[in-house]
Amino acid sequence: MSPLASLVRAYERMESRHEVPSYGFSNEKIGYLIPLNEDGSVAGEPIDLRGGAGKKREARMMRVPQPVKRTSGVATNTFWDKTSYALGVTAGEGKRLVQEHTDFRTRHLDLLAETEDAGLLALRRFVEAWAPERFTELGWPEEMKDQNVVFALAAEMHGEDLEYRCIHDRPAARTLWARLNGGDGSEAVCLVTGERGPIARLHPAVKGVWNAQSSGASLVSFNLDAFTSYGHEQGDNAPVSDFAAFAYVTALNTLLERGSRRRVQIGDASTVFWADASDMAAAEFTEAWFADMVNGASDDDRAAADEVGTVLEKIRTGVPVADLALDLPKGVRFHVLGLAPNAARVSVRFYVSDEFGEIGRRYLEHLDRLRIDPPPRDAAPSMWRLLVETATLRKSENIAPNLAGEWLRAILTGTPYPMTLLTSVLMRLRADHDVNALRVAILKSVLIRNLAKEVSVSLDPGNRDPGYLLGRLFAAYEYAQTQALPGLNATIRDKFWGTASATPRAVFPALQRGATHHLAKLRKEKPGLATVIDRRIGDIFEAVEPTGLFVATLAPAHQALFAVGYYHQKNDFYRPRPKAEVGDTATEEKTV
Repeated sequence: MSPLASLVRAYERMESRHEVPSYGFSNEKIGYLIPLNEDGSVAGEPIDLRGGAGKKREARMMRVPQPVKRTSGVATNTFWDKTSYALGVTAGEGKRLVQEHTDFRTRHLDLLAETEDAGLLALRRFVEAWAPERFTELGWPEEMKDQNVVFALAAEMHGEDLEYRCIHDRPAARTLWARLNGGDGSEAVCLVTGERGPIARLHPAVKGVWNAQSSGASLVSFNLDAFTSYGHEQGDNAPVSDFAAFAYVTALNTLLERGSRRRVQIGDASTVFWADASDMAAAEFTEAWFADMVNGASDDDRAAADEVGTVLEKIRTGVPVADLALDLPKGVRFHVLGLAPNAARVSVRFYVSDEFGEIGRRYLEHLDRLRIDPPPRDAAPSMWRLLVETATLRKSENIAPNLAGEWLRAILTGTPYPMTLLTSVLMRLRADHDVNALRVAILKSVLIRNLAKEVSVSLDPGNRDPGYLLGRLFAAYEYAQTQALPGLNATIRDKFWGTASATPRAVFPALQRGATHHLAKLRKEKPGLATVIDRRIGDIFEAVEPTGLFVATLAPAHQALFAVGYYHQKNDFYRPRPKAEVGDTATEEKTV
């Protein structure tokens, strides 16, 4: 099933639960409501519908007739619009102000010429009598300019909930709008629903995609001759009915809303997910389960959060995913869609559709591959937390393009990870020398998934890979240095990490000579500790192949193992151990 078809089905389920507006309507940000008398005169001060305080007040989301799609021309909305159209005033330059207000006025005078409804008559009389200079005469607030406004009869306004008392919600207005919204385009078989009907010339705008145009962008559009076929124009090139276009965009905008629990930002990909199931409870549970798994647990769905926590704890303690008794709902089709901005359009980074049990199992296997000892503070870090470790200065905007989408798609489909993950982390290690648990976990997961390497969770004395052994040796040399010369501002990791991990032969002989001096100093001051370090270095050299340890160069995969070996050995030095193991005179720090 295509993403558009599954979004249409999602809309139909949302609409049946009254979570989305009906066909022809849309949830838009409305700043002010203008009360009218039946004769069209203003019945008082405009009502500020915005919430919050100060300069960060946000307009209220209200169901209104679907807005027109504005490109470069002038086009007015029906029964509502921003003040430049509805009132002829703006806070900006207003180069097209006269045309915009004239268009609003002409449309509504023609549209409401024969109406007998009291509310629609009041709106017609207001439009007929209104002059832009009255805005200043009435002393209306400057902050009202450029906000979207709606209208209501003052006699029918009671209480604070004004959403269903506006003129555009009157039965006569809805009937008139339905007639206008019947579609006047050519008819064809819809590629999404398979039913014949009026074809949408322009699709509504998709809003909420990170870094896309704030006014919205198109997922399906044709605006150049090179994109057309057989003389068709715009939407006729890929026939999608008016209803299907409205439905998929409405569902998508609902999923992308700020604060939505079915949306997560992963790098440059605004990712939404939804479940398709006959059992509503099962669908809601799987959505909450996936959200907690990918983006961190919350209190929104305690049952899902508790189960996720139990599963993650079992993975952390080493229980294989195959042995977990996952009590996941059956028969739930799960969809994950990643979107990214592309000029005035929205591009699809990835789309995954599968049984939820399979998607959940693959994601847990991904977490299992990330296990490292000692673990990071968060046993199941979010995708964002992992991705920023690949970026310069750990800033989201510096994450490599396409990396987030490619990685999540690989995780959810069970395919190899993008190799840019490995190279990006290696570059960050060479740049800032911060060998932390998250970066080592990423390298370990790529080695296991893509290169079929057997990489242990903790120190593996039996691993004879030259990269791993060199990493262990580098950690031993650094530990000897820090113990012999406490208070150093920079260690050999800060000075030689890049060279040691890429071209070992160029630097390790010098590091070995330095370690000899450090150990000689420790034998005088901390003989037990010097013995421990000597033993570790001896164990490493005993595992070396006859060809030798100080190779000329290390390939990227072996550089990754260098980091893993370094992390394992460094933290092994700091783990608590019995006195008998280190000698009576030795003292060691506890775990880092």
